[in-house]
Amino acid sequence: MRYAYPCTIKGNEVGGYVTHFPDVPGALTGAYDRTETLALAEDALSVMLSGYVKMGWEIPTPSEPQPGQVMIAVYPIVAAKLALYTLMRERRITKVALGEMLGISEAAVRKLVNPDHRSHISQVERALKLLGYSLALSVAPVGGEAAPASPSSKQRTGKGAPTPA
Repeated sequence: MRYAYPCTIKGNEVGGYVTHFPDVPGALTGAYDRTETLALAEDALSVMLSGYVKMGWEIPTPSEPQPGQVMIAVYPIVAAKLALYTLMRERRITKVALGEMLGISEAAVRKLVNPDHRSHISQVERALKLLGYSLALSVAPVGGEAAPASPSSKQRTGKGAPTPA
């Protein structure tokens, strides 16, 4: 499960930038600076997907980015909570049932799947493991831009140390 979505960032008529997420209607934001716009886009995406959870809606599957779009990911804890919510929906597991499996109350499960509620990621991870999933973290370039190349294995010497320049 991936919770990074393609985002279009365009200049507006007053010299700033606005964002649009084709897969997540309503996740809109903008600012006068592109860097700030990218930061606000993460918040807008997380807030809108949190609304999907509150409304009981299906979390949209991210499409592939089109030329000119950048990928924006939700915060890791939000991604973990969205994954838990999605698995519960797909398997028709109620909050009461998951609470019984975890030995916690339905109210605690409600907080566990609520992206707006602070939870320790290990609690969400425990619930995901009960459902047969584990968390995996990946690191990607900010805004979908190309990352600088890392030294290849041919450029490394001895015990993995990079070759001096």
